[in-house]
Amino acid sequence: MATLEIRDLHVTVAEADGGVKEILRGVDLTIRSGEVHAIMGPNGSGKSTLAYSIAGHPKYTVTSGSVTLDGEDVLAMTVDERARAGLFLAMQYPVEVPGVTVSNFLRTAKTAVDGEAPKLRTWVKDVKQAMDDLRMDPTFAERNVNENFSGGEKKRHEILQMELLKPKFAVLDETDSGLDVDALKVVSEGVNRSLERTDVGVLLITHYTRILRYIKPQFVHVFVDGRVAEQGGPELADALEESGYDRFLAKA
Repeated sequence: MATLEIRDLHVTVAEADGGVKEILRGVDLTIRSGEVHAIMGPNGSGKSTLAYSIAGHPKYTVTSGSVTLDGEDVLAMTVDERARAGLFLAMQYPVEVPGVTVSNFLRTAKTAVDGEAPKLRTWVKDVKQAMDDLRMDPTFAERNVNENFSGGEKKRHEILQMELLKPKFAVLDETDSGLDVDALKVVSEGVNRSLERTDVGVLLITHYTRILRYIKPQFVHVFVDGRVAEQGGPELADALEESGYDRFLAKA
C-alpha cells in the first residue's frame, strides 16, 4: 500500500504587482492506495494550488511543510521524477501540444514513466480498448494533443492517460468542469475502472457534488482560505449540497 502524505504545507504565488500572496496556509492530508478523497470548497480557497504544488508547477513556491510519497521527499523531485514516482495530474485546463499526436504522446509518456517502451502489439491493443471504453473515435489517436478538442474530449484524454499510465496517485483538478451529463458519466466510469483495476489513490477536486454521484469518495475535505476547514465522510458532501459554504466563509 502506497501513501501520499502532506504535512503543514504552506504555498505562495507571485502577484502581478511584484508582491507575494500566501495561498495554502498549513494543509494536512494523508491519502492511501485505493482511497478516494474529495476536496471541495469555494473559488479561491486553494484547491487547484494544492494540485499544482503536488505536481511541481514552477508558479507556486512551497515555503514550508512537506509532501512525501512512501517516505520519499516529493518536493525535492523534478516534475518528471514525480511522474515516474507515480503521481499524475489531470488538469482543469489541459494545454495544447501542436505537432504531437495523441498516439505518440501516450507512448512517449508511458515509456518515460515505466523506463522502457511498451511492447507495441500489447500497447496498441490497450490503447484501442481504453479509447473504446471512453467512447472515443479511433481517429482521435492521430489528432494533435488537445488541439481543437472540445472540453469533453480534453477531459476524456486526461482520463485516457490515467488509465494507460496507471499512477499510484491521481490528482483530478475539477475534471467535471465544462462537462455535460453524458460526458461526466463517461469520464467518471474511466476513473472508476482505474480504481477497480489498480490500487490508485484519488484526490478529486471539485466545486460541486454532481461528480460524487458517480465517483464515491470515502473522505471529504472542505477547503476554505487555504486550509482544511472540516473533514468527514460522504455525508459531508451531502450537507454542502444543502447548505453551501456560507458557514465556513463566515468563520474565515
